[in-house]
Amino acid sequence: MNSNIDIRALNEQIEIESGFLTDLTEGMGRVIVGQKHLVEALLVSLLSDGHVLLEGVPGLAKTLAIKTLSSLIDARFSRVQFTPDLLPADIIGTLIYSQKTESFVVKKGPIFANFILADEINRAPAKVQSALLEAMQEKQVTIGGTTYELPKPFLVLATENPIEQEGTYHLPEAQTDRFMLKVLVDYPSIEEEKAIVRAKLDNKSEIKVSPVTDAARIMHAREVVKDIYLDDKISQYIADIVFATRYPERYKLKDIKEYISFGGSPRASICLAYAGRAYAFIKRRGYVIPEDIRAVAHDVLRHRIGLSYEAEAAGVNSDNIIDEIINKIAVP
Repeated sequence: MNSNIDIRALNEQIEIESGFLTDLTEGMGRVIVGQKHLVEALLVSLLSDGHVLLEGVPGLAKTLAIKTLSSLIDARFSRVQFTPDLLPADIIGTLIYSQKTESFVVKKGPIFANFILADEINRAPAKVQSALLEAMQEKQVTIGGTTYELPKPFLVLATENPIEQEGTYHLPEAQTDRFMLKVLVDYPSIEEEKAIVRAKLDNKSEIKVSPVTDAARIMHAREVVKDIYLDDKISQYIADIVFATRYPERYKLKDIKEYISFGGSPRASICLAYAGRAYAFIKRRGYVIPEDIRAVAHDVLRHRIGLSYEAEAAGVNSDNIIDEIINKIAVP
């Protein structure tokens, strides 16, 4: 971290480099009504090279948002509909015997793309999740004993349905931890709902969008994001927030201690810093402020806090715990 960085020059560079974000946001707005937080979360994951898990009831445009974002970027896109009978080979690929060459050849699966839409990811069994886990963490897959690198950028954008439990599998904590963000997609406002209905009746919901940027520009923007200044006081703020999920009593939060079975790992701190920088880039700033961390804290931490039986009995969720922590930790 370079404390002598020229913030003014970086701000000017970001103003130039972030132009494509306006095109992406406008393109998303042509198709998606409302859901500002969802759009911002997808942009944060795109800029910080982090996978994102979208959770919400059916019909809230989760899949449509991901498909629209992929359509706006000139890159390879694959959609995998997860089902209970899915096999690892259906995702990563397999070896096929060729009679012509009298040898086995590799048939690569849909994982070999820049953007992977994992639709209803919690419907697939453990073997499929383990195959996906290697791809998410190592950015590579193994087929027949040979390891293959995945294209760059590589992003898994997954959706899950929280209300239907039949035919679904609980995602392992090790896998959910690999998602940088878990975003809860809520219902639209009544005005947004009216706009959605009007658009559908006018046949405007079938708007097609064209690419406004490409993978190379995304990769370049990520390098600029890495240069965004993150002060030591912000680092301390991040560490305090994450440590409060582990040892709430140290931060005068004894009331929530019984609700937490385990807190965030160091990966949570790293993801908070990465997401904070990406959020600052979206806001056209060359430095991270506490409001950036607070803006991404819920999405980064909600799936990294284990809830106890006492929390479930009391109706306390991870967002309630994060609210308590954010309100208690001193802002630098």
